[in-house]
Amino acid sequence: MTVRAVRPPGPDDLDRAWRAVTSALDPTPLVPSGLAPGALLKLESFQPTGAFKVRGALAAVAALAEGEPAVTASAGNHGLGMGYAAARSGADVTVVVSTRASQVKVDGIGAFPVRLVQHGTTYDEAEAHAMTLPGHYVSPYNDPAVIAGQGTIGRELERQVDGPLTVIAPVGGGGLLAGLCLWARERGNVRVVGVESAVSRGVSASVAAGRVVTVEVGETFADGLPGNLEPGCVTPQVIGRTAELTSVTDDQIRTALRWLFHEHGLVAEGAGAAGVAAVLAGRADITGRPIVIVSGRNSTAETFTNAIRE
Repeated sequence: MTVRAVRPPGPDDLDRAWRAVTSALDPTPLVPSGLAPGALLKLESFQPTGAFKVRGALAAVAALAEGEPAVTASAGNHGLGMGYAAARSGADVTVVVSTRASQVKVDGIGAFPVRLVQHGTTYDEAEAHAMTLPGHYVSPYNDPAVIAGQGTIGRELERQVDGPLTVIAPVGGGGLLAGLCLWARERGNVRVVGVESAVSRGVSASVAAGRVVTVEVGETFADGLPGNLEPGCVTPQVIGRTAELTSVTDDQIRTALRWLFHEHGLVAEGAGAAGVAAVLAGRADITGRPIVIVSGRNSTAETFTNAIRE
């Protein structure tokens, strides 16, 4: 695969993303929780597309040159975000997903005015195919505008809560975590903890190696978390030593899904509950007030009910 030249985002990208996101979205709720002393849940699952990815998509589409088509690959939620952004802006967007992508997400993407392509049986195969198609490639994680868009969660938190914070977020390709790190470096009193699937630790391995490395990826029902990084990906560089990285198992994620449902009446997808799983399992070190991002809710009824079944 050709290594693309992608620049890491900076403060100006975060400023531009903030303008794009706040012009389109209302702030998501921040609710008290008994998860840990003083804990708050940041409910990105309440976004109009059901996940935080709409932030990065709005920022990326706003950054396109006038009339420039966009193409992207997605495990589902980024594609939904790109569809939402396309519907608002009229942008020409193609979304590539694998043939094994969550059907509820595929159906949702197809409801937006985008060109939907299914290719390959894994996200990695869908991503490789998307990069061969014409148009400006918008990675769901390796893109300065996308990363900055996810970082607007931090800007929003500044307006919702004071004091030293420990922000805990799920990690797949690292776009959300990199965005939070970008914001945290300008805030100064924030610790960031990223939570990977135990069977897919590409970001932590790449951060440790100081370069993108390929790891073995196992099976997980948390479909937003697994996959290797695009060669040359900037997210490990942006994350650097700003964030701490940990991991959780599928069983720990299922426990978190049950906890969110019984304690808060919330439906989350597997990846969306990874942060909660890390706190419940004692896998996240908390020194400031804990803010746990519930990042998405897009799960089929069958997948969700099977996951929370005792």
